[in-house]
Amino acid sequence: MTEKRLELVRGLGAWASAAIVVGTMIGTGIFLKPAEMAREGRTVSVVFAAWIVGAILSLFGALSFAELGAMIPEAGGEYAYLRRGFGPAWGFLFGWMHSIVGRPSSMASISAGMMRFLSFLLPVIAAPLFTVHIVIPGLAGWLRPYDFVFTWAQPLAVLWLVAMTWVNYLGVRLGGAVQIFLTAIKIISIVIVIGVAFFSPAPAARAPDPFWPALGDGSGMILRAFLAVLAASLWAYDGWEDLNLVGSEVENPQRNFPRALVGGVAFVAAIYLLFSAACLKVLPFENVAASPHIASDVVEHVAGRGAAAWITFAMVISALGSMNSSVLSGARVPYAMARDGIFFKIAGGIHPKYRTPARALIFECVLASVMALSGTFEELTNLFIFAGWIFYGLAVVSLFRMRRTEPDLPRPYRCWGYPWVPGIFVVGALALTFNIWLQRPGRSSIGLLLILAGLPFYKRWTARITGDPGHT
Repeated sequence: MTEKRLELVRGLGAWASAAIVVGTMIGTGIFLKPAEMAREGRTVSVVFAAWIVGAILSLFGALSFAELGAMIPEAGGEYAYLRRGFGPAWGFLFGWMHSIVGRPSSMASISAGMMRFLSFLLPVIAAPLFTVHIVIPGLAGWLRPYDFVFTWAQPLAVLWLVAMTWVNYLGVRLGGAVQIFLTAIKIISIVIVIGVAFFSPAPAARAPDPFWPALGDGSGMILRAFLAVLAASLWAYDGWEDLNLVGSEVENPQRNFPRALVGGVAFVAAIYLLFSAACLKVLPFENVAASPHIASDVVEHVAGRGAAAWITFAMVISALGSMNSSVLSGARVPYAMARDGIFFKIAGGIHPKYRTPARALIFECVLASVMALSGTFEELTNLFIFAGWIFYGLAVVSLFRMRRTEPDLPRPYRCWGYPWVPGIFVVGALALTFNIWLQRPGRSSIGLLLILAGLPFYKRWTARITGDPGHT
């Protein structure tokens, strides 16, 4: 090639790398999922077991991804690992899933969660504008009928998606700096909630919270409840792998990957456990299960509506931090695929001035906006977890394969506890995705069909590459 191709810039230092990990994990999940976890788990022990197991799985995943990221510091994360470990088709399937289903649903769910926070301050946001009852004839047993409710939250969610896309359009260093700032605000807000709860006067006498499952609950029922709660907790923990997506923009990746990933997951796990304990100290278990804005309700119960309004505003900032990180990292996958000629050309190219994957950012924003207009927070998070964890597990399987097929590949960091740590992670990922499919076969099957729908495109694009003698 006679023309020099523009490349991404290694502009993410140690603090920005850690902020991406922590800032993506601490977002809407910790403020919205505790209520769903309490409803699904029905007992304190099941909820805390899910938080602990979710932390262990996320930590084991981070340890595995730290080796992959330090070994192959390239844009696209799992896309690069699966291509190298199993071949181009597997890398493509991840990239297609991520670009068409996974990342847009993640961005949309974060934006939808932020609108739920704002509805605490401005209830009109959640007021229904119109409702559509949807029934698919002949498929009622597979896809349950439901009411689609349209509120001001959907278009406002799109507005924030566009704003965060614009910030990251202007440069990765700006995106990284914004991420550090927003991450600091969200950590401070969570620490305030924890402090308010733990230093508040002891609550009035109340009935004890349900701690252990009832004697009549069978082991199968308890396991199903635990796996449902685990799926919710893993949404709250999700984000530890986002740093790998911007691997070609991380400074000193051999050092920063393991530190940011492992340290970030451990820090967030401690914060989540303290936050859950703080909520249960202030509110009865049944109130936690019924709360749509748990952090605001905790602060309002202790310090009044005014204080709750301020903490809710901080939670909105927290959601913005998660959205910024999700936008920043997510566009790197369609960019990397379009660069390699196996994705829509519209997502390719680097902006000549800002040196960002500008068109890929816009592409992801459009898809996320469509999802934000059409789905609720819970629906979007479940779709993301099901699709995403299939490929988290496969990426770690590629780690095993490359240990065998490329033993001499430089590995600045080796996964602690190999092969048990990555092996347990893979088993956990398989169990989680299978359980989500059993619980929601309709939506999960649609997700699988969307993933497999990429194969005809892959065949077409690879045929075009093979027939182009000038392609390198």
